[in-house]
Parts: sequence; structure tokens; C-alpha cells
Amino acid sequence: MGFGDCFLLSFRYDPSDNLAARHILIDFGSTGMPDKTEVTLDAVAADIARQCGGALDIVVATHRHKDHISGFATKTNGKGSGDVIRGLSPKRVIQPWTEAPEAPEGWAGPPDVSTAKAFADRTQSLAAMQAVAQSVVDRLDREGGFDPRWPLADRLRFIGEDNISNVSAVKNLMTMAGEDGKNNLYVFHGCDLDLSDILPGVKVHVLGPPTLNQSASIKAYAKRSDDYWFRASGLAALSATDTVAADKKSMLFPKLKSRDTFRASRLPTEMRWVAGRVNAAEADQMLGIVTALDSVMNNTSVILLFEAGSKKLLFPGDAQLEDWSYALQSAMAPLLDDVDLYKVGHHGSLNATPKRMWERFKKRGEAGKPDRLQSIMSTMAGKHGGKDGAPTEVPRGPLVKELKAESTLHNTQDLKPADLCQLITIDLR
Repeated sequence: MGFGDCFLLSFRYDPSDNLAARHILIDFGSTGMPDKTEVTLDAVAADIARQCGGALDIVVATHRHKDHISGFATKTNGKGSGDVIRGLSPKRVIQPWTEAPEAPEGWAGPPDVSTAKAFADRTQSLAAMQAVAQSVVDRLDREGGFDPRWPLADRLRFIGEDNISNVSAVKNLMTMAGEDGKNNLYVFHGCDLDLSDILPGVKVHVLGPPTLNQSASIKAYAKRSDDYWFRASGLAALSATDTVAADKKSMLFPKLKSRDTFRASRLPTEMRWVAGRVNAAEADQMLGIVTALDSVMNNTSVILLFEAGSKKLLFPGDAQLEDWSYALQSAMAPLLDDVDLYKVGHHGSLNATPKRMWERFKKRGEAGKPDRLQSIMSTMAGKHGGKDGAPTEVPRGPLVKELKAESTLHNTQDLKPADLCQLITIDLR
């Protein structure tokens, strides 16, 4: 899938049970394929249809980033990858509670919050975040926008493009399990997700995202540098900014062309050196803002743990600090101790596999260990991070080294150009 997530999880039952296989699609998106690949989202969608025999049981969209949901987009001719997935008639669509279009009548919703306020705030926040991301991308595309030679311009573009609105995919997810939306499930940490009628013999635990009140209890949590796969030094240029002064807001909307770029041609000759520094400072500010927004979106990720037979399978989307810090301090944390398969968070980034979580996995160990932990990572080197010597490359080197040493790692980077997928079989007995 290049830089994106797409996992088809199939449960096959003993023939004596007279049960057909059950199929769950967890995310479907990409922000770029490797060079010389023959793979497209349309080809992947067709293969998903083949693998599941023409019918999906559940679709999970962990969060709305492009690299997780762009494959759900439809086309006006009805032949898009999202049209193919819709045609598989999933019985349920699972998303984070932040994606619910409204507080449905009779829905209990996240506990201990005002659903009206929560959903109003969520709607405004998502719209505002994606408007900012779109304005940054527009600025990069326009003559006189940010200088593409700026060392971190490609990082700004990557984050901006990943956060822009995926309207077609979002709308398709809202109705692909039924126009009335009753089969869409919006989940949060600790909620009761009973799918036994669709997945016999499988328990599904929801470890994230936390609700507004749940996350409020961890806002004072301090990120320890030794809990993530990086060193604190060298990150100053990438630090996120939460606020923008009121008189700077117009910088977020580059269609106001009078504020496009601080042009050297408008300055006296002896002062033109200032222009480059001013523009670089503004670009740094924009990078800080979109980086902060990117983290917020990642922290809406659904974290699902499937318990089937004697095995546990963990799929955490792109969950980062807030998502994981709440789950790891909760009563559900011991569920992680005997995980058998781990979908590596956020494509192997530095802040999505906390060491406190990794160290809970008791099935880590050297090659040859019975029931050794298996890990699967969808990623693409060189696509994101790691510029100017900053320890932010994806996938993060020290993490990959640990994954290889302590688990059996399945990495999309090992796929051949014509490969659509890698099949991994786990005996659940």
C-alpha cells in the first residue's frame, strides 16, 4: 500500500462449525506508492473483493487521515475503489466517536459528557483543522507561496495533504452499511462493542480513543523522552505550536494575496536579506501548526484488540500520546500482556509505539521462541520525517531494529513491485 494502511482480517472457523469465514477490512488508504510499483487502489479493492468472496462483514476506519481512508472514496462513474468496497455490503462500519455525524436519538454516547457540546465542538474542530491544512497545501501550490527549497517544505506538504478533507470517503463510510446509519458504530475507550452475532467466538476490546472527560484526566501527562523512539535533542525546529496570535490569523488563508509572501522586491536593497528570514519563520510557524493538528487527528484513532481462541491481535491505527497514555493507565492495560500480533502504530513513527506498551508484550523474544510475537508494519522509507538530521524518520530506525530483534516483522517494504499483499496465517487454537 505504499504509505498507508490496509488490512483484511479474516477469521476462518472449523468446518464442523458450519460457519462461513468472517472478513474485516481495517483502513484502506495511501498517500503515495513506491516507484515502479504496479499497484493501485483500484487493484487493491478488486483483490479485497476476491479475498473475501464478494462480501465484507465489518469495515473499520480508525481515523480520517488520507493514508487511512482515501481508498473508500467513490467516483461519479461508480467504478472507484470506494464503490467496490461499498458493493461488498459490510454489515457494520466502526469509527471513533469523534466521527459521529450527530448525537443520535437514544444513543448513550461517550459517558459523562454533554453530547450536544461534544459533537458541536468536534464538528467545528475537524472542519477548522482541515481548512487550515487545505490553505497550507494551496499556499505550497501557488506561485509566490512557501519556497520549495526550504528544507522542511516536503514535510509541510506531506502533513498538509494527509489532513485535507476526504469528503467522498467520509460520506461513503457514513452510509455503506445502510443509508440510515444504524449500522455505523462510533466507539471510545472501554465501550461495549458486542459483535458476537457477526464474529462468533471473537471478543473485540476498544482501548481508544478516550472521550473528552477521559482524556481530561491525562492532560497533565508529561511525555518522557525515554518512552518513545527518539532523543529530545534536535527537535526544536519541529516543536508544535497550539496558538496563533489573532493578528496572524490571516496567514492561514493565503487567498489573501496581499499577505502572500514577504517579498524582497518590496524592500530597500540593504534590507532584502530580511525577507528570506521572515518567510522561513512563517513556514516554520505553519509547520508547527499542521504538526499539532496532525497529532490531534492521530489521537482520534480507534485502538482495537481482537481476542479469538488463544490469540490476541492488536490494531491501533495511528494512536499517539493522548490515546496511548490513557489506555496504558487504564484497567484494560493488562490485555496487552499476551498480544500475539501487533500492527505497528503510525507506520513505525517515533511516538506511536510507547516503550511502556512494547515492554508489556510478554511474547517478545529472540527468533525461535515459541509463540513469538508477530508484528506487521505498513510503511515506506523516505516518505516522511528525518530531514536535517532530526530523529523523526518513518519508519524510525531504533524501533525497526527492536521489531526485528524481538518479533517476527512483516514489512510492506519487503513486497515486490507487483505484489498486492502479504498473507499471514495464525492458528487461533
